Amino acid sequence: MFCPRCGKEYAERVNFCCQCGAAMCIPVPTPSKKLTRSRKDEKIAGVCGGFAEYMEIDSTLVRLLWVGLVFFGGWGLIAYIVAWIVMPVEPLTKPEPASSAAPQPATSH
Repeated sequence: MFCPRCGKEYAERVNFCCQCGAAMCIPVPTPSKKLTRSRKDEKIAGVCGGFAEYMEIDSTLVRLLWVGLVFFGGWGLIAYIVAWIVMPVEPLTKPEPASSAAPQPATSH
């Protein structure tokens, strides 16, 4: 791998040239995750399902932790209501168009 600006050779892949500071490769942008209330994993308002999707863990575990906060901390119910108000709902996904399937001819008997 060679630096495009100064020509320094590197034996392994690097992000920036240590000689001139030029970018050696363009980083691939990753889509950012947004904290939203879940539409598909909701029991009351989708708050726990949204947190579980964001943190990529099981929603049952989040619900158990939240219930623990309600009973032992006392602030769980207030935090749930605030999250319910503040968190936006997950946007609807558009269904795939069914135009690839050929229409069936009508048959008469």
